[in-house]
Amino acid sequence: MISTGQKIAITRVERSRLKETDLDNVVFGRVFSDHMFVMDYQNGQWQQPTIVPYAKMQMSPASLVLHYCQTIFEGLKAYRTSTGGAALFRPQMNIERMNRSAERMCMPQIPEDVFMDGLKALVELDSDWIPGGDEGALYIRPLLYASDEYIGVRPSEGYRLLIFTCPVRGYYKEEVRVKIETEYSRAFPGGTGEAKCGGNYAASLYPAKLAADEGYHQLLWTDGETHQYFEESGTMNVFFRIDDTLITPETSGTILHGVTRDSIIRIAEHEKIPCEVRRVSVREVVDALKEGRLKAAFGAGTAATIAHIRSIAYEGVNYDLPPVDQRNLSNRIGKMLDEIRRGRIADPFGWMVPVK
Repeated sequence: MISTGQKIAITRVERSRLKETDLDNVVFGRVFSDHMFVMDYQNGQWQQPTIVPYAKMQMSPASLVLHYCQTIFEGLKAYRTSTGGAALFRPQMNIERMNRSAERMCMPQIPEDVFMDGLKALVELDSDWIPGGDEGALYIRPLLYASDEYIGVRPSEGYRLLIFTCPVRGYYKEEVRVKIETEYSRAFPGGTGEAKCGGNYAASLYPAKLAADEGYHQLLWTDGETHQYFEESGTMNVFFRIDDTLITPETSGTILHGVTRDSIIRIAEHEKIPCEVRRVSVREVVDALKEGRLKAAFGAGTAATIAHIRSIAYEGVNYDLPPVDQRNLSNRIGKMLDEIRRGRIADPFGWMVPVK
């Protein structure tokens, strides 16, 4: 392992691309900032951490990751604060989750102090890339992948950790229409459902495409064994408001431990909002839809933050939900979450980590 406190070697770009970039009109995930963090794992040890200009990489056709998908990633954001600085939102939770994913995927643990130092240094270096406005943020993508050149099914001996950033605005431009998936499965007990690994997302693409062809933005995944209980959506955890209670599925090994999900639960507890974390059945939600007791539903994730669900489809029937302006509970939670992230109100949870 590299020693705690080892300095990051930084090579700056000769010419920034920022002046050529319209931060007011960036497409999510299409524009990348000037620099990236790189650290290799070789011979049983992490090597020198570096920050270098963002650039394309060469890769052997025999790179193990291309064949056996031994790769994990994370997603978090940095925000421009009300005082003009920049701060990371709950990075420690992402670091811990990535190391849990690494253990499940037979990959080396990443030193937490080096990971945090890399995040801070990278965001500080490219903080001018954070867009202004209420939707602006710097999306951060840590990525760890198997780098051995080898054709054979075994864990890699070499790995590369990358961290790069994207200036972003809103992920969804409108309320989302979702469909309850009862044929295909995202995860099974004992599988990799709670790991943030590339294979999970690759396997979900085909059923998501079928839903998109029918006009839906996302699927609401159900459990792989019975399809009777909700798990999560394609890019988000999911919440329902039935009567005056906020309800979200419990994590049980097949659901990603979402940072935004956990933050919403914590805010609900802080604000004395009734909130239940438990198994949520499809029948319970559909009955509440039919009876007019489902007052709101929304997805929660780093990219989307809170994505209001406009309608839910089940067995060929589309059920509309109340307009967004009537969803006082989810709007209240979303506003508090956003104001904490941007430093407009006090942070009672100690979530924000300044980068300077």
